[in-house]
Amino acid sequence: MRILKNIWKNETVCCIAFFLAVFSAFLVTPDGEYLAYPDYRTIALLFCLMIIVAGFQSKGVFARMGHFLLRRARSIRALSAVMVLLCFLSSMVITNDVTLITFVPFTMLVFRMIGETDRLVKLVVLETIAANLGSMATPIGNPQNLYLYSISGLTLGEFALAVLPYAGLSLVLLMAAVIAGRDEPLMDLEIREKKKKTGKEIIKEIFPFLMLLILCLLVVFHVLNYIPVLLLVIVVIGVVNKRLYLEVDYFLLLTFLFFFIFVGNMKRIPQISELLMELVAGRELMTGVLASQVISNVPAAILLSGFSKDFSALLTGVNLGGLGTLIASLASLISYKIFTRDYPESRGRFLLIFTFWNLLFLLILSGEALLLS
Repeated sequence: MRILKNIWKNETVCCIAFFLAVFSAFLVTPDGEYLAYPDYRTIALLFCLMIIVAGFQSKGVFARMGHFLLRRARSIRALSAVMVLLCFLSSMVITNDVTLITFVPFTMLVFRMIGETDRLVKLVVLETIAANLGSMATPIGNPQNLYLYSISGLTLGEFALAVLPYAGLSLVLLMAAVIAGRDEPLMDLEIREKKKKTGKEIIKEIFPFLMLLILCLLVVFHVLNYIPVLLLVIVVIGVVNKRLYLEVDYFLLLTFLFFFIFVGNMKRIPQISELLMELVAGRELMTGVLASQVISNVPAAILLSGFSKDFSALLTGVNLGGLGTLIASLASLISYKIFTRDYPESRGRFLLIFTFWNLLFLLILSGEALLLS
């Protein structure tokens, strides 16, 4: 019973998706068509990318990148800008979730070392926004992008048009928010790495993961078939480091699977399918934003994609929808859990500052979306 309670507490969205899938199975009797519901390509790519990124992380690639950039900071403002930029740019490749898992604890460590913990709440909030909005800029930056780009048939140009205007403005807004804070000179900051390695040693260690990442990108851009790449990833990881299999977020994969079942069943019920199509058609941007506030943007993307053909507007909607409430993007919950674990007395302050900045960004970016549409 305790295990089930912990699963419900930590994987609430996955549990809800499971109950929705089970409920829908009572409405549509399971049959052979169920096998056609999931987008196996998206699930396979998510698995591959998560395990490859875990491989890079196991070699300390992202921590070394952080150390390199921090050595060049000369003030509190510059240090804050570096951390926010690091989250914004890293999320384009390693996803918003992994970015926050990597750099939020790193930020907290650095600011404790310089005695500036009072600035942490705002900075962690801005890092969270940076990871969520930076990740929208690439097809592999977050799960909803990977899924929608995979099924939509959008060209790379169409994808860029749907996300880059907002990612660009987001970067400007983030830097403005950092600059608005008070500045102080930064004393010499020494962050020791566990073990210094030469460039050749690092390249040798990460080479298998780098090659696998390139192959996955070729799958994303429809150059290679996903099945051989999936099998190759499984074999190579088994040889290089079997422990990486434990680093995959299997609950996220199950969440996708359960929502595929639910959406597939809803599409087979004419009355519900027609109603949802009427509600979504022509309103993809707003429904994407609003649905994300309640069920988070990944499930919103899966659900709404079954009843819409305007994938560009939906792509914009669910990415902007990651702003707003704490559950609008599951990545935001990662920051909240990491921060409040060390500073439980600051839960209320974190939520207040988080909501203020998220709503401000959502209001400005939604205004931009309405102007561009």
